Amino acid sequence: MNIVWAIMVMLGALGGTADPGGAAGGTSIKSSVETAINSAIIHSQGAEAGAVNADNPPAKVDPQPGAPLVKGIYVTAYSAGGERMAKLLKLLDDTDLNSMVIDIKDDAGYITYPTQNAKLKKMGKPQPFIKDISALMARLKKHNVYPIARIVVFKDTVLAKKNPKLSFRNPDGSLWKNGGGDSFVNPYSKEVWDYNIEIAKEAAKLGFKEIQFDYVRFPEGFEKKAGKLTYAKTDKSRVDAVAEFVQYARKQLAPLGVRVSVDIFGYAASVPAAEGIGQDFVKISENVDVISPMVYPSHYSTGWYGVKDPDKNPYKVIKGSMADTHKKLEATKHLKPVIRPWIQDFTASWLGSGHYVKYGKKQVDDQIRAMKEAGVDEYLLWSASNRYTPGVNY
Repeated sequence: MNIVWAIMVMLGALGGTADPGGAAGGTSIKSSVETAINSAIIHSQGAEAGAVNADNPPAKVDPQPGAPLVKGIYVTAYSAGGERMAKLLKLLDDTDLNSMVIDIKDDAGYITYPTQNAKLKKMGKPQPFIKDISALMARLKKHNVYPIARIVVFKDTVLAKKNPKLSFRNPDGSLWKNGGGDSFVNPYSKEVWDYNIEIAKEAAKLGFKEIQFDYVRFPEGFEKKAGKLTYAKTDKSRVDAVAEFVQYARKQLAPLGVRVSVDIFGYAASVPAAEGIGQDFVKISENVDVISPMVYPSHYSTGWYGVKDPDKNPYKVIKGSMADTHKKLEATKHLKPVIRPWIQDFTASWLGSGHYVKYGKKQVDDQIRAMKEAGVDEYLLWSASNRYTPGVNY
């Protein structure tokens, strides 16, 4: 490692100096050396993948220094493997959008394509939502789409049912479920870690450029029920268990050349660490390449950022949330990740009459404008139905 850092210091001396081939030549040499150094550092970190410590994150090295500024949309496996995909690809062809976040392991825990991986077939329950994953990847490449694989981690009813010991059990031995009937698996379990990372590794081999982990947390309100549930745990806090999963995953995946991103509640940037669910905005951010706070205006309650009905004032909500995000991440210093928020392209009618507006071009434009003014150039649009507003100024 000392040799690597010495080379980096020497690399700084190169600056933009040209080689005999001309001005561009020096830049090319510098780029090649930087890529080689990044690879060396990443592989040295990967060799220590078993050693994780939430209080000692490894040096931040981007496995994809040439990645584009991502402006993307969410795509379900049903859309990716169905007729809607043609419309979504046309949207990207016709606009400045350039990326798709595609479900590879969904909210129920299903792997969304027919994998041949024996370990994944044993622990999971692959489905043919995307019948031909290789054909999908070829299609994305043809349209120059930057592909991101979304993997829902600890919300996993499929794995919980298959192996209740990896989940949380009630006093009578039955599998715990939340109010929606969903089960979570245990973030303390390395077996659960390795299962999800195995899915991520396969996604990387298929050609995905980034792995986006979602539901990287304990169930909501877990601190109120933890004492009554049976589950394996260590002496680590819930916050450290979650942060160390992310650190472990990144050490495993960076050598494959893929970035790691994590979705997190938007308000997590505005409050202290959510120890109940094990999410600390700073600790997670220190261990990822990209952080994606879900700053949907509809998800903020009355009074946030001085707004009575946040859903009706998306510009002010996003402006406030980005200010909080930047402030929260000051502590990460050289470990600061790319900020790429999830924004709202859906109508939150469940808020009730007078508390929401129908979202269209103005509301989406306002969110993008607020981010840009805050120095945030990357973003992802969320619509569960995968229907996106036309005419937006991306």
